[in-house]
Amino acid sequence: MLRWRLLLGIAIVATLAALCWLDFHAARPGAWLLPLALLLLVAAGDEVLAFAAACGIRAARGTVAAGMVLIGLANYGAHAWGDPAAIGPFGWITAALVLSFLLLTGVELARYRTSGRTLLQLAVGALSLLYVGLLMSFIIQLRFVAAPGAGLGALVSLIAVVKMADIGAYVVGRLVGRRKLAPLLSPGKTLEGVLGGLLFGVAGAAIVFCWLLPLMSGATAGARAPWRWLLFAMLVSLAGLLGDLAESLLKRDAGQKDSSAWLPGFGGVLDVLDSLLVAAPVAYFCWRLGLVGA
Repeated sequence: MLRWRLLLGIAIVATLAALCWLDFHAARPGAWLLPLALLLLVAAGDEVLAFAAACGIRAARGTVAAGMVLIGLANYGAHAWGDPAAIGPFGWITAALVLSFLLLTGVELARYRTSGRTLLQLAVGALSLLYVGLLMSFIIQLRFVAAPGAGLGALVSLIAVVKMADIGAYVVGRLVGRRKLAPLLSPGKTLEGVLGGLLFGVAGAAIVFCWLLPLMSGATAGARAPWRWLLFAMLVSLAGLLGDLAESLLKRDAGQKDSSAWLPGFGGVLDVLDSLLVAAPVAYFCWRLGLVGA
């Protein structure tokens, strides 16, 4: 299993790196990453509904999937087909969320047969749209947060810091972890692992801001004062930890170990995205407000 996990991990990283390289050189930013974003939106959203189904709540999966596609296209359409200055990218995203919820409500109207289920089904559908659709939008919008080169750098900075923090928390927790962080939600997490995650997250930020971004056209974030990317790394790493615990809450409530079996050795798509989803708004506002970036 360890060998398979390593091979799959290398394949995932290589695929993501290739798509980022292609997108970096594309005439229209986001074109190569859009199909991946749509796939992740639909898969992760469906896994949230699977948690609910394990609890006996069956939301309209096809409608939620359509809503995820609509949200993904709105993220891209705000920059590709419209004037971003008109209502802003999150104006497009809000419109897609509202339309998706209206579609979900219409489907529940058609499905209604007896009382006691509609409220729960609507709530679960809305949770999926917000938890996956809205939070994933911040990941997508990092691609457009600055000039094309810096925008891709912003996206890479999120992924590098969060995933390095995940690795650090796991390695340090396994080696020297003693004090449990949240034994009911995630028995394997320790306070020592949190510190290890912060250290690894800072290392990931150093690689991105001091080496990678200066190599990318138009990316000058590495020239900023070091305390800025240090603070960025700590904020994003802690937000990623919260995202991991948030998904653990859903899994424990549903009585499931993984969100699905899509990725053997890793679990489901949501198991890979969980920390990124909550960390993404933090990273986005750090870039937008000028804590890091040119």
